[in-house]
Amino acid sequence: VQLQASGGGLVQPGGSLRLSCTASGGSVNWWNIGWFRQAPGKEREGISFLSPLGSSTHYADSVKGRFTISRDSAKNLAYLQMNSLKPEDTAAYYCALGTKWPAYDSVDYDHWGRGTQVTVSS
Repeated sequence: VQLQASGGGLVQPGGSLRLSCTASGGSVNWWNIGWFRQAPGKEREGISFLSPLGSSTHYADSVKGRFTISRDSAKNLAYLQMNSLKPEDTAAYYCALGTKWPAYDSVDYDHWGRGTQVTVSS
């Protein structure tokens, strides 16, 4: 399975972005989906997770209430809706697929896409 994250960009504090994760070579329905981010000089952080078939979600405290993870089975896409963005959300964002659930650590994910940069600044 190959993944590609997209939708990043420059946004003002308080703004919104929706990231997309395109999967090819496999269906997103049967994998758990994770969104991770990494800011310069910081460790990769897992922020949002969705179980296979979408029955369960999990969010890091840093994004809870502001970010929403979802999938579109028909389009074989995963999304990360990000609202009320803060400067500390600035990072490269990555999507990943894994087979274990629950799985909130990057070591549990088998397939990774290239990241998309999100910059929150006025």
